[in-house]
Amino acid sequence: MNDIPAFPRPSSGVDQYAQTGMTLRDYFAAKAMQSLTTQYRAMFMDNTLEDWEEEAVPALAVEAYLWADEMMKARGETK
Repeated sequence: MNDIPAFPRPSSGVDQYAQTGMTLRDYFAAKAMQSLTTQYRAMFMDNTLEDWEEEAVPALAVEAYLWADEMMKARGETK
């Protein structure tokens, strides 16, 4: 099952709208990003904000999803 919700909430009698929540893959990527940020901060410590915007942040996001994809594979859920 791919991209299952991480925090779904069914519709209730009071609230007519169900919330699907973020995908589990997005949740895993967000968790990975938390720990990767420290590593990237050390690697790009002396760089300018422009370097962060052009290099560090995009690379961090890609790496976080690589980790998330591996976690999904470990669960037996491939993309």
